Amino acid sequence: MAVDDILHTSQHPLLHSNGAHANNNNKKNISFVSLAQWVLKFTMWIVFLAYVALFFLIPTDFGTELYADWTAATNGSLFGDIGSMLLLYSAPIIFIAFLAVLYLLISGEDQLQLQLQLQEKKTPRFRLWTFPVLVDGPLGVVSAAELIGIILFIVFVIWSAYVYTVVIIGTLPGDSTPIEKSFFILENLALRIGTIGLYCLAFLFIPVARGSVLLRLMNIPFEQAIRYHVWLGHLTMLLFTLHGLLYVIAWKIEGHLLKEILEWADIGVAHLAGVISLTAGLLMWMTSLYPVRRNKFELFIYTHQLYVIFIVFFAFHAGHFIFCVPAGGIFLFILDRFLRFCQSRKTVDIISIKCLPCGTMELMFPKPENLRYNALSFIFLQVRELSWLQWHPFSVSSSPLDGKYHLCVLIKVIGEWAEKLRGNVLNNSGADLHLWPRTKITASVEGPYGHELPYHLMYENLILVAGGIGISPFLAILSDILHRTREGKPCLPRNILIVWAVKRSNELPLLSTNDMELICPSFSDKLSLEIHIFVTRESQPPLEEGQVHEATYSSPPVSNSMSVLVGTGNNIWSGLYVISSTLGFVILLYLLDIFYINPYDISPWWYKALLLVICMLASVFIFGGVVVSLWHLWERRNAAREACKDDRIVVEKMQHDEILAHKDSWKQKILSSTNTYYGSRPDFKDIFGDISEKWGCVDVGVIVCGPPSLQTSVAKEIRSQNIRRQRNHPIFHFNSHSFEL
Repeated sequence: MAVDDILHTSQHPLLHSNGAHANNNNKKNISFVSLAQWVLKFTMWIVFLAYVALFFLIPTDFGTELYADWTAATNGSLFGDIGSMLLLYSAPIIFIAFLAVLYLLISGEDQLQLQLQLQEKKTPRFRLWTFPVLVDGPLGVVSAAELIGIILFIVFVIWSAYVYTVVIIGTLPGDSTPIEKSFFILENLALRIGTIGLYCLAFLFIPVARGSVLLRLMNIPFEQAIRYHVWLGHLTMLLFTLHGLLYVIAWKIEGHLLKEILEWADIGVAHLAGVISLTAGLLMWMTSLYPVRRNKFELFIYTHQLYVIFIVFFAFHAGHFIFCVPAGGIFLFILDRFLRFCQSRKTVDIISIKCLPCGTMELMFPKPENLRYNALSFIFLQVRELSWLQWHPFSVSSSPLDGKYHLCVLIKVIGEWAEKLRGNVLNNSGADLHLWPRTKITASVEGPYGHELPYHLMYENLILVAGGIGISPFLAILSDILHRTREGKPCLPRNILIVWAVKRSNELPLLSTNDMELICPSFSDKLSLEIHIFVTRESQPPLEEGQVHEATYSSPPVSNSMSVLVGTGNNIWSGLYVISSTLGFVILLYLLDIFYINPYDISPWWYKALLLVICMLASVFIFGGVVVSLWHLWERRNAAREACKDDRIVVEKMQHDEILAHKDSWKQKILSSTNTYYGSRPDFKDIFGDISEKWGCVDVGVIVCGPPSLQTSVAKEIRSQNIRRQRNHPIFHFNSHSFEL
């Protein structure tokens, strides 16, 4: 078997049988895959729980003794004291990532089929991840599982603070003056608070690694994980600010404030580096607060690039020994960031852009056949003609089953960036829309990212709640379900209710971008679909719709499609990338220790921390870069094999345009299942109450895409319905698909 053939099958389980005996061995393979998954999950849980327990034990006397025994046992290992710290604090995270790679490799697409088979057999039950507990607070909608995580972090902070306070009081000198006692307490308290912040920093960068194998393992998409980064960021910066403030007060009491701030010690912590790191962190923190982020988004984005200064000078400040604590999470972030950089260097030709009458644009991008995504995915988009720095996230509006060679997004024309893009489209679309325009509009794309498993397929009963352009991912979901229903692919949904709130009736044609009858003839025989539309700012239907010009940009023949260099892409290549980079880090660290640090007796802490950071970067750029280069060559070879790729894209575009051309007929057919209400907002108490009586004792998946107020309203009603649920009523599961940085 050729290497390309092996890589071509990477989206399927490695244990999947092909050939004449596939049907006979299918059940055995599924059982073996399930067993392997269970073993890997169990191992990862053991390692993770031990890792978490480590942070709770370290502040105690028992933990101190264990730590002393550990360093004594491992100090003579490959890298000495730094090896002990890396094995203790960073190795568990990297080891879990390795196991996650194996888990994803053996799972493949059959994981979805297995999950659906298990889901069909389950009786309705509550789930921690989909049960909203807090809905009105500053944290937004918080599920039971998220609340448990928040409580654990709070308990950890309180527990550590209590233990450290007892230790400080117990070691307080008895014969010292009040000023000396104050200095002692403040300095030790600052040190301990900094230590707690250090432990929080160990987790801070894991949620922002968009294509991380850890997020894919837990099936947590980036738009949900970013909230955990925000929460951890607030806690970490609060602790680090207190850490610095208490030291400043202590040094002021001692009378050496300026001298201490400017100190850059070779052995021990470098105070000036800590001041620079904290300053960068405070700038990021202040500009990330919601009022600033909402009104000055560009300021928030630009100042957040200071994370490089924050990390580097934190390493200088803490030294190589202490920097090993957050090194694992930072290393995974560097892996993801480098891969994103490689993917985004490629410009993508936009196949077409349609400016719809409602002030929305539909963009169609070419993609390779082997770039996988699902109906819940999203991409980050940069149009260099508009800005080289701005990246904007958008949910996909097309199903992967709509076509193998294209992907669509809907963009609401709100804000300066979208207005400029619309202006470019209008300038490039001449009077004769059938002629090629003179210039191409290109973009850079990162992604697709999103849920590893399309959870919308795992509910037999679905409620889709959208606000405005939030209907976009639901168009993809509907198309996905219809294609799967027609083709007999794994798919559970049979009852679907769409609740859509819009400001004006001119947005209603968005629902007609999918011709359901064309996708799945006689779909109403297999699928129960009901649509409730609420037009909030119009008291009655318009007297006549009128004709509005629809501008269209069509690209010249496509030459550049999206890159497959994404962490959520080919499992074999992405796994090799993680493994080779990690092994490269170990090799470089060993060579550095043998040929430079030990022979030349390198001792400054900050300099050894710099060498550690350089090893992390070099391992990703060199060892990981080799894999990325081979991956890119493999991509180009596959693209070359698709000699008629452009023709296929054109065919798919014509099919897409045909669906839009039939939207008037589809519009008439859908009216029978649509109820439109003018001048009112959805009453979720009535809607969910009616569903409770109609659907009975079942699991109901509720997916919400819209502003925070809409999510809060839906989550509050779901919590109320579930708490006072009767035995014959459904259990509602809250799922948010809203992206907000």
